[in-house]
Amino acid sequence: MRMEQYISQLLYRYQCVTVPGFGAFLTENRSAGLSEDTHTFYPPKKVLSFNFHLKNNDGLLANHIALSEKIEYEKAISLIEEEVTSWKYTIQKSDSIILKNIGKLSLNNESNLVFEPIDSLNYSTHSFGLTSFVSPQIKRESFKKEVEQLEEKAPIQFTPEKRNKSNSWVKYAAIFAIGLGMSAYFGNQWYQKKMDAELLLVEKNVQQKVEDKIQQATFFIESPIPSVSMNVEEEINDSFNYHLVAGAFKEERNAERALQSLKDLGYKAKKINPNKYGLHPVLYGSYSSMEEAQAALKLIKQSHNKDAWMLVLELKQ
Repeated sequence: MRMEQYISQLLYRYQCVTVPGFGAFLTENRSAGLSEDTHTFYPPKKVLSFNFHLKNNDGLLANHIALSEKIEYEKAISLIEEEVTSWKYTIQKSDSIILKNIGKLSLNNESNLVFEPIDSLNYSTHSFGLTSFVSPQIKRESFKKEVEQLEEKAPIQFTPEKRNKSNSWVKYAAIFAIGLGMSAYFGNQWYQKKMDAELLLVEKNVQQKVEDKIQQATFFIESPIPSVSMNVEEEINDSFNYHLVAGAFKEERNAERALQSLKDLGYKAKKINPNKYGLHPVLYGSYSSMEEAQAALKLIKQSHNKDAWMLVLELKQ
């Protein structure tokens, strides 16, 4: 099994891919750069590194292998262990191992693993299709000196502009055309104003004639309609339907006594027929309008009887 193939696939998507019992491969994003020494432009990339302290199984690599190989998870763990054993044996035997598309692992003098990442592969998906390129240095000073030398050898000469006098008639023709256009414009404006004034005068004459006809039809009627006269008889309200009641008595003699007492005080008192309850009402007086009755009732309540009240009733003559 080529386990480095699956590690390489995971490095495109994850920043850390751990190989259980061996170590972890890490990626770090780095922006585009320029090498001033080699004049090389580098696109954004993921820088690859290795940490041999991270050996615990996080399940990422085993799950990926199990899905890719269509095997069980435990079987994938066994394959990883076998591959790690093979890597360690190769490193101990030849002091190094090269993992395709990842880099080189070797032992230093202190028997520690040293990782050298591969530079030909960029794991950054944002830089897909971008490669490094070398741009030649621009020698500005040398170009400037060459231009100065050329200017000394061949100085620039300014020649006066020569105008063609044969085309002067075009200028006069253009002025004539402009003048003709302005004359036509203002002439049209004058004619339009004249026509508007004449039209307004005609409208005024017509309007005056119409008004004269209206006045003649209004004020000079040849056969006027005879006037109609109506005699309206003024209706005089001589009914006294608003009565001020002094009291209602069960005994008629008591009513007579109260009536005489009111007359002695100067009221135009009177006694009316008994009501449906058999009581004999005695009145202070009767009035033809509500206003008069209310005014009189107010005075009576203030000066004589606060229990007086108004009776609205049409008395039979």
